[in-house]
Amino acid sequence: MFIDEARILVSSGRGGDGVVHFRHEKYVPRGGPDGGDGGKGGDVIIAVRQGLGTLAHLRHNAHYRAKDGRNGGRQDKTGRSGDDVVIDVPPGTLVLDASDDSLLGDLVGSEERLQVCRGGRGGRGNARYATSRNQAPRMAERGEPGQERRLKLELRLLADVGIVGVPNAGKSTLLAAVSNARPKVADYPFTTLEPNLGVVDLDDGTTLVLADIPGLIEGAHRGAGLGAGFLRHVTRTRGLIHLIDGSAADPLADFSQINAELALFDPGLADKPQVLAINKVDLPEVVERLQSLTSAFGKLGHKPYAISALAQTGLRPLLTAAYDAVSQVRPRQEAGEVPVYRPKADPDQFEIRREMDGAWRVAGEAIERAADMTYWEYDEALHRFQRLMTRLGIEQALRQAGAKAGDTVRIGGHELEWRD
Repeated sequence: MFIDEARILVSSGRGGDGVVHFRHEKYVPRGGPDGGDGGKGGDVIIAVRQGLGTLAHLRHNAHYRAKDGRNGGRQDKTGRSGDDVVIDVPPGTLVLDASDDSLLGDLVGSEERLQVCRGGRGGRGNARYATSRNQAPRMAERGEPGQERRLKLELRLLADVGIVGVPNAGKSTLLAAVSNARPKVADYPFTTLEPNLGVVDLDDGTTLVLADIPGLIEGAHRGAGLGAGFLRHVTRTRGLIHLIDGSAADPLADFSQINAELALFDPGLADKPQVLAINKVDLPEVVERLQSLTSAFGKLGHKPYAISALAQTGLRPLLTAAYDAVSQVRPRQEAGEVPVYRPKADPDQFEIRREMDGAWRVAGEAIERAADMTYWEYDEALHRFQRLMTRLGIEQALRQAGAKAGDTVRIGGHELEWRD
């Protein structure tokens, strides 16, 4: 089954907790702190794997989660890092953030990898807090929470030349005649329900990768017929073979319609070189009108090739012309292909609001992360968190908002009592 779009939820691992521990050895009455750090949480990585042709393997698993880091141990032992999750995708996959469709990466090369979620940092053990003034710290950090993201993956086939045309123009027959591809061929519209790739070996040892693009009818850019889903595969190609059905009622109208759909979907497609071919010259009625069709397309600036995909005549000159047309063309860099840096909001920013039950809600990236990493059972950790609230200006903001002693303050999943 050809699947060229998938939506998945990915989560990186949480960092392991640092520990509070003191060295206990005979004849060492003051061994000092030796609590180790927690291990780093696993990352989520999207990686290209050669041999994959679709995203069908992702339809059975909608959530990918990396392993958490292990907790630290005594004797300054650092916890084991969590295993990464590597999600394999075929070459030509676009990775987008599903929340706003922003491009995270365009994976084309055979060895490309993209980290989409970073694993949480391991919490620091109490050995890391020892100073000359505090030689026995009773505090540590919990591991940093992992990240979570919803992704949209889109596959765009990598081909040198795309074969476009109205349904039943003979695109699949042409692909089967010149390559090792074996697409379904029948005499009814929309025989081809998915794009097909084929490799053509030319006489001089060079190869040409062709893609049969189905579903191009009037309104395809808006989703008519097989929809705009397959049109995106044309954007990767360096050129097009525009196949005209010589037996159609109005071949010139078909030609204009397909070009209009390509331009409406992506204006850049109009700049791709096109090689025009009039198919089905094995039929007597097509032979009779061939001269008039050639003259009509000539007035539009095109020199069409007369071929019969079924009888396999006239194919070599067409393929040679297609190769010559695209050999000097570099793949067009799509808008947004290289992710653009966008400044993120200051993580120290926060928002205070009153909830329905009268409690205060403090929301902010830095303060919520700090709350998750705090050991609430240790006084030193509480004092450290209090200093952070003061430094970020949260304490003053709560007072100005009207917080009073005894009020409930919620930060992330934690509930505190306000004491002024």
